[in-house]
Amino acid sequence: MRVGIIGGGPAGLYLATLLARADPTHEVTVVERNSPDATFGWGVVFSEETLAELRDVDHETFVALDDLLVRWQALDIRYRGQTIRSRGHGFSAISRVQLLGTLQERARSLGVRLRFEHEAAGPETFADRDLVVGADGIASTVRTRLQDAFGTSFQPHASRYAWFGTDLLFDVFTFIFEETPHGLFTVHGYPFDGGTSTFIVEVSRDTWQRAGLDRMSEEESLQFCQTLFADHLGGHKLMSNRSVWTRFVTVRNRTWHHRNVVLVGDAAHTAHFSIGSGTKLAMEDAIALARALTESPHDLEAAFTHYELDRQIPVERFQDAAADSARYFEHVGRHVGFAPDQFAFNLLTRSGRITRLGLELRDPAIVNRVDRWHQAHATGRALTAEPLVAAAPRHAPLTLAGVTLPNRVVLSLAATDVAQEGAPGRPHETSLLAAVTAGAGLVVTEPLAVSAHGRVTSGSAGLYHEAHVEAWHTILARLRSEGDTLVAARSGHAGRRGATRPRRLGLDRPLPPKEAWPLLAPSPLPYTPRAQVPRDLFERDDDVVGDFAAAAAHAAAAGFDLLVVDMSDGYLLASVLSPLTNRRDDLWGGPLDVRLRYPLRVLDAVRAVWPRERPLAVRLNVDDRHPDGLAPEDGVAIARILREHGCHLVDVVAGHTVADGATAPDYRRQFLVGLSDRVRNEAGVATVTSGAITTFDEVDTIVAAGRADLVVLDPGRHYLPDRTRRRP
Repeated sequence: MRVGIIGGGPAGLYLATLLARADPTHEVTVVERNSPDATFGWGVVFSEETLAELRDVDHETFVALDDLLVRWQALDIRYRGQTIRSRGHGFSAISRVQLLGTLQERARSLGVRLRFEHEAAGPETFADRDLVVGADGIASTVRTRLQDAFGTSFQPHASRYAWFGTDLLFDVFTFIFEETPHGLFTVHGYPFDGGTSTFIVEVSRDTWQRAGLDRMSEEESLQFCQTLFADHLGGHKLMSNRSVWTRFVTVRNRTWHHRNVVLVGDAAHTAHFSIGSGTKLAMEDAIALARALTESPHDLEAAFTHYELDRQIPVERFQDAAADSARYFEHVGRHVGFAPDQFAFNLLTRSGRITRLGLELRDPAIVNRVDRWHQAHATGRALTAEPLVAAAPRHAPLTLAGVTLPNRVVLSLAATDVAQEGAPGRPHETSLLAAVTAGAGLVVTEPLAVSAHGRVTSGSAGLYHEAHVEAWHTILARLRSEGDTLVAARSGHAGRRGATRPRRLGLDRPLPPKEAWPLLAPSPLPYTPRAQVPRDLFERDDDVVGDFAAAAAHAAAAGFDLLVVDMSDGYLLASVLSPLTNRRDDLWGGPLDVRLRYPLRVLDAVRAVWPRERPLAVRLNVDDRHPDGLAPEDGVAIARILREHGCHLVDVVAGHTVADGATAPDYRRQFLVGLSDRVRNEAGVATVTSGAITTFDEVDTIVAAGRADLVVLDPGRHYLPDRTRRRP
């Protein structure tokens, strides 16, 4: 096979080596626009897992690299005058110049032709070759020429960063967080040879501008950072290698091949540098592509298909983890003020690849410190030498208003758990009993209608009749005999999502007209094309505010421990809040502060009748997941105002404001945790989070990291008791 590779970085050189090693009859040429010793970074980091794969694939290359690696087994976090060391993190680093030199030498020894300082015009540079590989990095000429065929997309990140070097030799990978009058600056530093370290400075856009860095030259910004971090540098200097401020861009491609052209490394995908995966992913691409070509040497399409099947899912997972990590550093300022151990734990678990259990296997000492701190913080006691160990974070109590929850696990009943059709307003006692006996700290009922016209389905349970109070009082007394779990009533009005068939028969299927009841909404927009057009909420004399207040009084009389006012999922109050569904231009529509008036009237009315010694919560749609809807910053602003109006807890949810599919969340694991983190630590209110959370380890990680105060286990865990919990 005649192979042309455009790009002489790690991906291109390693692929050339593996192809030439697999079959000496291959004619492999690599062209690179720069000189052999040119590089625009400093050091490259490898995990132990990546090095093990390199060792197995081409031992000769591994041996040559192994002698040049700087290794460490820990990382330091410098925060507010303290240095917190976490052990058990095995990494190695090498100078990028040394890495490229080693790969060049190995490729030449196998007969690969290397052409430097040659600018490739694009794939046509190798028009006579059987295979053309685009390994030319994030600014790939190959990808740009075939951008439509590859389906390329770019996502720039908000932060700015500059990639410096320093003659200070760090002992281990080191994070530095420096607070300044301009804002927070972050350093990612690590050694990569006997006398030099990488020193990446990252900063939010606003801080970058306030510091005047957007107007400084390369030398001026270097001097600024050298002065700022003088105490950490200890007399050592920063060094520049085209160290200009830039934004990281995540590159994705729908497909990585077109005809006989294929992409590898940063040309195909990028992942934020904060998880150190760029070169790793590039070289793993080379391994997978070489393997696929070796297995299907006469069928490029089959080889490319196998290559993409092998690599796309792992790369997407890394990109998701890297995106979570990048968002952490973009918004790390919200965690300033955390205790040092919790701050460190939050950092170490930021991408989701390490959980509390995973960290405990690496460094049990730091996990024990976090557990002890969290238990002391939760109970209001001073942190002392005793006890030597503490229970996992999920077992810590949480006090809201005058009520203490025994632990941090929440089970939430879905609307499909309600009674059979024909028994409207009746609670589903069996589901509640099962949830209580599972040992959660809090169980939240299915949605309970505040009026007959506020029901979601014809089988919805309610809080709008005296009979409901008596029924719930009996049920709650029975539940309390089974355990110390608290029970919350989720109270709401369906709005334009009402008058549907029971959800066990399908979602949002409207009732026949003879069985339906009139719906209310701020604007006459049906939820689905088949749904009825709602009446104007503000032109009728329907006393919805009074219905919410009456339902709250009924919930208090029934003995519920906590009340949740529902402002989510496209129901009535959520539809008032969202610009997607509130199209008014009068006293109840327009800017956010105006759209908030009616939900606040409801909350204030509820607050007036709900007992002060019991917590009041709001289930809030924080993000519409739509370009024209509520954005996370709007959700944070709403949560802050709700707190000022007496809300103790916000259940953070997103999407479902409209039914066109555009507002559905990305249903990956823990998809709402980031929003909860933002609301909790920017709005200053306790939060509940949910979203494909299925293990107690995930609960412990979220709570210990300060991303939420309570965690809803996925419905599949409802009937799986926490066996680590022991009742007296």
